[in-house]
Amino acid sequence: MKFKVIADSCCDLNDELRKSMAVNIVPLTIHIDDKAYVDDKNLDIKELLRVMSSSESAPQTASPSPGDFMKEYEEAENVFVVTLSSMLSSTYNHAMMARKMVLENLPNKFIHVFDSFSASIGETLISLQILETLRYEQNPHKVVEKVNEYIGNMKTFFVLESLENLIKAGRITSLKGLIASLLSIKPIMRGTENGEIALVENVRGSKKALKRLVEIIGEQGEKLEDKILGIAHCNCLEKAMKFKEEVIRRYNFKDIIIVETAGISTVYANDGGLIIAF
Repeated sequence: MKFKVIADSCCDLNDELRKSMAVNIVPLTIHIDDKAYVDDKNLDIKELLRVMSSSESAPQTASPSPGDFMKEYEEAENVFVVTLSSMLSSTYNHAMMARKMVLENLPNKFIHVFDSFSASIGETLISLQILETLRYEQNPHKVVEKVNEYIGNMKTFFVLESLENLIKAGRITSLKGLIASLLSIKPIMRGTENGEIALVENVRGSKKALKRLVEIIGEQGEKLEDKILGIAHCNCLEKAMKFKEEVIRRYNFKDIIIVETAGISTVYANDGGLIIAF
């Protein structure tokens, strides 16, 4: 195998993408109370949502070990890896540690680890960009250059329906969370240039929040006709479809893809959350 693309399990895929994209997934693990859930194809997302909701503790996530990545690095001459933001997880650092250990014994192997500075559908779009670039470019260094340019221009936004996990994790106080819930406040968040999470604005009501998110695409996006819009939803396909319809009315994206969040993205977005990247 000459080229191989690897991503962690925060790279959300639908059935069609799993069949069409040659991406090997390295799973993270989710810990809730005394139970551990491996974020792989066997994870029941609705059960995960139920357990998170019934627990008083915030869910914790654990990155794959360097050894998990080393196993995936073995087969190909040229390896490209996509991880969720290094500001959100140690996954990137573990992938880099694995790279260092493999190259000590196989110095001619090419391994590049991309920090997505994003998560979820952002990782999906980056993986797609790697595969698309490999169709016409076989020089791995030039592939890295093209994909880094893509990452630098990509934007990620998300709307939270539930503040429950943020309250449990101590990110916001229970009083503020209660007030926000009573007022139906829906925060619109974004991924910053260095991969942190920042508040864009608070909007009252889900419909207004989604309408505002559609507007933000026009304010932040450029040359949308050349781009793919990715939409990841957490247990809210109907909302994702309505959002897609509104986007199509206003913009001319090259393509729009919808995926459901896997385990790690579900922990971040929680029930009803919507994540977009373009």
